[in-house]
Amino acid sequence: MRALIVDDDFYSRSFLEYILHPYAACDAAVNGEDAIMAFKKALEAGTPYALVFMDLLMPVIDGPRALNEIREIEKDFGLSDDACCKIVITSVLEDGEDTHNAMYLGGATSFLQKPVDEKSILAELTRLGVIAPEAS
Repeated sequence: MRALIVDDDFYSRSFLEYILHPYAACDAAVNGEDAIMAFKKALEAGTPYALVFMDLLMPVIDGPRALNEIREIEKDFGLSDDACCKIVITSVLEDGEDTHNAMYLGGATSFLQKPVDEKSILAELTRLGVIAPEAS
């Protein structure tokens, strides 16, 4: 499995990569613009991401806009709903408009509030069917 970690905070990216590395080959992006380019390039190469962790508050292009762009790219490539990646939003926002829009309008798969911990990340990945229950 391939995963893309999108966060402008070095610690957050490193922590997620540390947790995910037993389950996925991880790439990182520091903003939404880099994420969109990496996501499209991976699809074009035939090595798509199965999982994306996306922060909402980032410079250049923020998480909600990047999320919408990624979902549009998937449509442009003709991917079925089953073939689309799982996108997990991570944010310090508790219940703001951006969180609501990302989840219900932007097509995010799930939401984890920062600070995230290993147990909640693995539980969420198990719930989403990305990793097997015994793996977590």
